[in-house]
Amino acid sequence: MQSSEDTSERSNASPAQGAHDVRTTKSDWLNLAIQALIEDGIDQVKIQVMAKKLNVSRSSFYWFFESLQDLHNQLLQNWLRKNTDPVVEHAMRPAPNINRAILNVFQCWVDDRLFDPKLDIAVRIWARRDPSIRAVIDEADRRRVEALTAMYRRYGYDEENAFIRARVLYFMQIGHYTLDLDEALDIRVSHVPAYLLAFSGQEPGPEDIAAFDEFIARFTSREGEAKG
Repeated sequence: MQSSEDTSERSNASPAQGAHDVRTTKSDWLNLAIQALIEDGIDQVKIQVMAKKLNVSRSSFYWFFESLQDLHNQLLQNWLRKNTDPVVEHAMRPAPNINRAILNVFQCWVDDRLFDPKLDIAVRIWARRDPSIRAVIDEADRRRVEALTAMYRRYGYDEENAFIRARVLYFMQIGHYTLDLDEALDIRVSHVPAYLLAFSGQEPGPEDIAAFDEFIARFTSREGEAKG
């Protein structure tokens, strides 16, 4: 369903009416929409507001998107690619034991390039008012839990045990984000051995912890370089 903003603007502008404004790209619009969704909610993902921030005419929007609804759809697809595909891929990675497999998934919880918690929460808030978005989230949650269940199954857990452990692992992390816990990375990492025991029922070996420590060292080094 089109918004009133989209309907009125669409009637007055189209790409055929003028030259493409080369000052912006589709990524510019999409990234600004993501920022608005995270900071202010879906109601503030508005063509006029974004055009003003990009210093272009509102009609420029239609060079990249059919409608505001099209932008909404692409926001969802971006969320799925950014926050679901990496979790599934990391859960499928080969590992010598279940604790190392869980640590592969932990990488997504550490690196926001693999899983953006702010974006995830923003989409969930959006879904509270739109059943169609809720359906997309439910399917994404199902895919994530299904991948984690399959991960446990590969290491000998029976179907029910694997499913419950997958839910505990996944829902605990989503709950952590929802509560917006302010916990420093070094504190989180210090709890990793205990988390692994809780999630797998098996004590992690020193080689498992060492492998994750190496990942953390690479991550913090990259973050430090990015900041400057």
